[in-house]
Amino acid sequence: MTAQDQGGDDQLELIPAPRSRATKPRPTPDAAAERPVARVAVDTGLIHLDRPFDYLVPADLHDAVVPGCRVKVRFAGQQVDGFVLERVDETAHEGRLAFLLKVVSSEPVLSPKVLTLARQVADRYAGTLGDVLRLAVPPRHARTEKAASPERSTSAEPDPVLWADHVGGVDLLRGLRDGESPRVVWSALPDPDPAVLAAHAALATVRSGRGAVVCVPDVRDVERWAEVFTAVLGESFVVLTAAQEPAARYRSFLALARGAVPVVLGTRAAAYAPVRDLGLCLLWDEGDDLYAEPRAPYPHTREVLALRSDLEGAALVLAGHGRTAEAQSLVESGWCVEVVGDLAARRQTWPRTELTDGSDHGGVPVRLPRAVFAAMRAADGPVLVQVPRRGYRTSLSCQRCRTPARCEACEGPLQQLAAGTAPVCRWCGVVADPWECRECAATQLRAPVVGQLRTAEEFARAFADREVVTSGGATVLDRAPEGRSIVLSTPGAEPRGPYALVVLLDTWLMLGRDDVRVLEESHRRWFNALALAPGGRAVVVGEPSLLQALVRADPAGFAERELADRRDTHLPPVGRLATIDADPELLTALSERPWTEHTEVLGPVPTPGQAEGGERLILRAPRREGADLARLLHAAAAERSAAKLSVPRIQVDPARF
Repeated sequence: MTAQDQGGDDQLELIPAPRSRATKPRPTPDAAAERPVARVAVDTGLIHLDRPFDYLVPADLHDAVVPGCRVKVRFAGQQVDGFVLERVDETAHEGRLAFLLKVVSSEPVLSPKVLTLARQVADRYAGTLGDVLRLAVPPRHARTEKAASPERSTSAEPDPVLWADHVGGVDLLRGLRDGESPRVVWSALPDPDPAVLAAHAALATVRSGRGAVVCVPDVRDVERWAEVFTAVLGESFVVLTAAQEPAARYRSFLALARGAVPVVLGTRAAAYAPVRDLGLCLLWDEGDDLYAEPRAPYPHTREVLALRSDLEGAALVLAGHGRTAEAQSLVESGWCVEVVGDLAARRQTWPRTELTDGSDHGGVPVRLPRAVFAAMRAADGPVLVQVPRRGYRTSLSCQRCRTPARCEACEGPLQQLAAGTAPVCRWCGVVADPWECRECAATQLRAPVVGQLRTAEEFARAFADREVVTSGGATVLDRAPEGRSIVLSTPGAEPRGPYALVVLLDTWLMLGRDDVRVLEESHRRWFNALALAPGGRAVVVGEPSLLQALVRADPAGFAERELADRRDTHLPPVGRLATIDADPELLTALSERPWTEHTEVLGPVPTPGQAEGGERLILRAPRREGADLARLLHAAAAERSAAKLSVPRIQVDPARF
């Protein structure tokens, strides 16, 4: 206590001394006697810290700290998550090591092979290990982790006869059954159902004592394929998608990690699934843009599975009704062989396709030519009509002078959402009622671009004896109505068939997009639609010179020509392409950096679809320099990160460029 004079020597006030806030230091734990150093992948989120860090293992956590488990560590004054990569006897760090704070779970959820794959994917796409691990390992669900994963098996045998119509198909199935690991590009016929053939390929792999990863584009495909897989494989597979509830997703993940189930069916999230003794990686509809990961480092599932099959010595099957230039390049390089339908089977199963440029008598193009009406009247069964645009009247212009109709408030394009409604702006939502053309003062509108809802009205009037339904947007049908129905669908939203007739309308709209892959993507969607009418008919409205592959049912020939065009422009898969999005000042500095010997620097150019001010730099290099270019891109981003400056958005071989 202290004494204080309050006006006299004999007057003292006793004031208690303040309590010390210091706490007793925690005792330093003892390090584990064996392999006391844990190498940890710390989730820092910083590209310049994309490396493992060493920590000491407390003696009381010796048994709990196993490679692949989740831990908590202190990093930069904060508790952060991490995965234990390995335990070693010594460290190269010269300073004092910190101790692990906590073992979140001793479950080894990160296998060594998936770790190696994640590192390769990160290096391939100039990203970080932490970003890839967030894609590969789902969040923990403690209650699910405590439950057992009962083993499931099957005694069924694969049926080679199902593959008889595909040249090389029987050999593929037998090779998988015998423990071989072929690499195949498979151009599937419309019939038999490709899901059935894929299930038997997975079953053949299981009978060889190995596991399989099967990826399909979206949840709708997963649901349909799961029905087929259940019929063929029984319960010896699990479904794994990012759309599952956390408990269900983690349950499937643990069943694979624990070796209880040999086969996984899922979306792109399943590409990293911890399947033991992997023997097959199968990717259905390998050109679908849903396989392009929207999160950093933006890997494509096709490339992930190709890396994984090479890493683990597993078979690789890239499949679809169409074929991409990337898949064709693997065939032409000899890295893959192709499995295609024989000529007789192609003629029998693909629909007989008629092309029309939309001209009727007098040579005047119309949107719904007589060839379409005649085929629809003659069709004895459901009819699928693919329309590239959703909505009602998605674009409007003046009926008299053809000037595009624009919003008075923001200059955005006008559209009509339903019959009898006033036009509304697609950008700001302002209703233009009344509307008057600013050029000629006319008040009548026309629709140069019509959506599937307006098309449905036209068909309902023309075919009063048929039920007309639509599929697209928020309302996607699972199956086509039975009987004499007409289904108006946007690309990718087609209900399951089979159909007696498929009509492809407005193909010029799909080909009019500003995209290097527009021909490839359009043909993929067209082949998928035609495959819904095995043995039926098809009418395609468009420019006949661009649609010959549909008539010949020849996706391989189309892919061969597309790859030749890529060679002329040095675009992927022939070359490597990287895009860098940042502010103009940074891009100017990056354009002056030394890249690989043959890297071309293109731009900067305005970033597509972004607000003013954002720009993009494009780097193009030969394929042989792709790894070096990715390494230099990683280093450039790491320098910015270390200096606490903004890091540019980098994409290697983006799906759209």
